[in-house]
Amino acid sequence: GCVTCLDYDEHYILTFPNGYGRSILTVPWIELGGECSINCSKTGYNASIVFHTKPFYGGKKHRITAEIFSPNDKKPFCSIEGEWNGVMYTKYNTGENTVFIDTKKMPTIKKKVRKLEDQDDFESR
Repeated sequence: GCVTCLDYDEHYILTFPNGYGRSILTVPWIELGGECSINCSKTGYNASIVFHTKPFYGGKKHRITAEIFSPNDKKPFCSIEGEWNGVMYTKYNTGENTVFIDTKKMPTIKKKVRKLEDQDDFESR
């Protein structure tokens, strides 16, 4: 995928995790799993992200870990871990630990979509 941040004139190329349908015979749920990356060609910053699947016995759902790299560096300057649909924490090389994001406290933003009558034949909501 491609994301452009117009305010910063930055363009990001990113990959997505796999999606798995779990417990389809009982209470179904979707799980994300696999490795992803985010790269900005303008700044050179990049991130390596792992969506961890839940182990068969024990473990937690929706876990994520990530490492963020400065341009031309082989060692990350910070790492992120937590739950992609909950709270994620940042650990910097300086030893500082902070909350990266708490998705439960984020406001819901209504989607902006064109009216059905204004969409072309092959568009969808």
